[in-house]
Amino acid sequence: MRNFLSVHSIGDVEKLAQEAIEIKSNPFQWENLGKRKTMVLVFLNSSLRTRISTQKAAQNLGMNTIVLNLGTDSWNMEFEDGAIMNGSTAEHIKEGAAVISQYADIIGLRSFPTLTDKDRDYSEFVLNQFLKNIKVPLVNMESATVHPLQSLTDLMTIREFATKPRPKVVLTWAPHIKALPQCVPNSFAEWMNKAEVEFVITNPKGYELHEKFAGAATFCKNQTEAFKNADFIYAKNWSSYTDYGQILNTDPNWMVNAEKMALTNNAKFMHCLPVRRNIVVADEVIDSENSIVIQQAGNREWAAQAVLKRILEKL
Repeated sequence: MRNFLSVHSIGDVEKLAQEAIEIKSNPFQWENLGKRKTMVLVFLNSSLRTRISTQKAAQNLGMNTIVLNLGTDSWNMEFEDGAIMNGSTAEHIKEGAAVISQYADIIGLRSFPTLTDKDRDYSEFVLNQFLKNIKVPLVNMESATVHPLQSLTDLMTIREFATKPRPKVVLTWAPHIKALPQCVPNSFAEWMNKAEVEFVITNPKGYELHEKFAGAATFCKNQTEAFKNADFIYAKNWSSYTDYGQILNTDPNWMVNAEKMALTNNAKFMHCLPVRRNIVVADEVIDSENSIVIQQAGNREWAAQAVLKRILEKL
């Protein structure tokens, strides 16, 4: 594997998840694999778990790490070809990415969608502008449409806590006060469709994911019905894809609460974090013993390390 861009960058998702679990039990076994190599982590937006976990994963493998907040630690960058740069951008991606590529052995990139220009976002414009101008491997630390490091983590966590070979996993839309991207649900759906799980998506009308990502999932508009006999509940808000970036529904009845969790097969509660308590999920659920959000977040380190290990083995 050279680049880690999405689920399509790898073959067997279950095998990679198992590799991450094995790394967790002995994280420094390959601490010389990245010796004298450097990873530059480029952020175009805020991050907590992705920033710390990916940096630590690289260091576990012996790599030097540099974190760059684009536009604050560096010049504002122009991404448009043919731009007349008489505004706020001082450096073009053609030079900026190429220069970073000279200093790095691996680049990690995190960017968000505009949520206003569907075509630009779903073409992965920013990610592809970087790819065109670098000569080293790229790790997608979240892009306009997907968050594969999070999804690998999610599958790893499901495997750790599953009590049956093919658990029922439910991705449920939940309300939020802001318009959020479809990245996490898109990516989660992609990975679950390739994993050994029974996968269900439940959301209000107007919040259907693009079919490219939703794939072969079972769709259920009735959240209560979807929760029945579930082994894992993954809650996440996302804005509309069809009415792109819009909030069509703020119905508080879609919040995950104890009453709904009681319909499940003693399901574990999952969320990628950060989460708005008592909007997305009730305190009684996220603070319960069935909540595995902290363990899930901790696994971000091992998922990232599994990815970086595979890339380093090919350098």
